[in-house]
Amino acid sequence: MDFGLATELYPEEYRYQPDLDASAQISPDLLQILQKLHSSLDPRTVFACFGKSIGQYLPIQGVHLQLDEQMFHWGRHHGISLKRIIDNATSRLSIHYRLMQPLTQSQIKLLTQFENLLTQPLINGVKFQSMSQQAMFDSLTSLGNRHYYDLSLNKAVAKSNRYPDKDASQLSLVILDLDNFKTLNDNFGHSFGDKVLKVFANILSEVIRDSDSAFRLGGDEFALIVNGDSLATSILCTRIQLAIKANALLKDYQITTSMGIATWESALKAEQLYDRADIALYQAKAAGRDCFDSFDSQVKVDQQRSLNLANG
Repeated sequence: MDFGLATELYPEEYRYQPDLDASAQISPDLLQILQKLHSSLDPRTVFACFGKSIGQYLPIQGVHLQLDEQMFHWGRHHGISLKRIIDNATSRLSIHYRLMQPLTQSQIKLLTQFENLLTQPLINGVKFQSMSQQAMFDSLTSLGNRHYYDLSLNKAVAKSNRYPDKDASQLSLVILDLDNFKTLNDNFGHSFGDKVLKVFANILSEVIRDSDSAFRLGGDEFALIVNGDSLATSILCTRIQLAIKANALLKDYQITTSMGIATWESALKAEQLYDRADIALYQAKAAGRDCFDSFDSQVKVDQQRSLNLANG
């Protein structure tokens, strides 16, 4: 799945090497650097600007910075070590520099000026990133929320419509909910219901492939956007059923799920794909729950084939 906060927000391909000219005596334009740092709300971009700037005016060839639980890297990992701490009213920045040579007193003074320029733009970027994630992900389950689902499904359908004759057009949607979830909440309370939702969400995250995405649409309704045809999606649904039966909590309380599958067809819109999957979900419930069905009748054949494949 996409959209989890990365441990290292500044991957190798973004790293810049210093353009330091040892003979240069030109003082940096700090106002211009400050404007560049404030020109983006992406913390990686802000940190890249900081790294490149100090590399042009100071003998620094690498920087490692930690802000709260996030880490940023720029440049090389070797050289003379210099560690510094910047305390802000709300945050602490721990910075580890790698130097080509020890800094003079005047260079340390310049480094302090650079650090003062960095602090607020970087904190702003991290806060904006956090708010953006909260706007896209469900707070209880950490799956994508309804808004993120709408964006993702529309994007996937548009891609399939652009390339109808390629593998990119293989797209399926699964709508899931927990069987008799209201009764479970009534009997054991909403706290237990929330625990069940989180366990179920974890199962979805573990079972789906990297090319698939999982979302909580609201209540106990979930959705999967699957990069695959009806058979591939049927295999995935079978694996979800097996994972539920293997989970101690869900097994003890006899918690099951019903699933409806819809496979994309040419010129089909996102809302039409959802409607088909929703119809298939009601078909599964009418068939006795704890199963999956599809808007496509081919799933009857696929269900047995997927069960055989899922069981090896």
